[in-house]
Amino acid sequence: MTDSLTQRRKAATRTEIARTAAHLFAERGPGAVTAEEIAAGSGVSLRTFYRYFRTKEDAVEPMMAAGAERWLTLLAETPADVPLAEALTSAAVDSLTPPDPTIAENMTWTRGLLRAADDDAALRAIWHRLVLDFEHRLVPVLRTRLGSPDPDDLTVRLWAAAASTASRVAVEAWAAGPTDATEGPGSPSDLVVGTMARLTAGLAEPS
Repeated sequence: MTDSLTQRRKAATRTEIARTAAHLFAERGPGAVTAEEIAAGSGVSLRTFYRYFRTKEDAVEPMMAAGAERWLTLLAETPADVPLAEALTSAAVDSLTPPDPTIAENMTWTRGLLRAADDDAALRAIWHRLVLDFEHRLVPVLRTRLGSPDPDDLTVRLWAAAASTASRVAVEAWAAGPTDATEGPGSPSDLVVGTMARLTAGLAEPS
């Protein structure tokens, strides 16, 4: 019980630091923000900040990774009889549709982070690392869904790569585009339907 409470408190602290960092980065740009400011805005000491994150850029990683976590969970919960392309698209759309104002705000900050990443190599590296990590984590989920015992199954890996890329391109297109809407036309959940269809069109649906 105590361990569980401690873990929840740590998770809450990590999330608060991430939200503060994302807000400051999106508002002012990473170069104009210090780790000290992030720590102060989060209500923690600088020492505590560095217990959770190595660098100020690393602090936004949980925020940028939140959508991927939701997608993996949703896909794993999708019934096995749903065709793969449909299951991937549905999970992607749902994961990119904010269920509440807090998540919508997080997505707006992520949009600012991706725009800032164009001129910030450290921030860009974190985004690319998260995308690759998501692709790797998607492979075993797909392997389980398809009943494939082969960890190097090229079909599974191609589907994972296509789905990951479709999501990345949709989110990046939204971040670079004219609208900051988190729902409706031009939003990530709207764009991912088209990118998923294009990138999976040439892949054979596993039997």
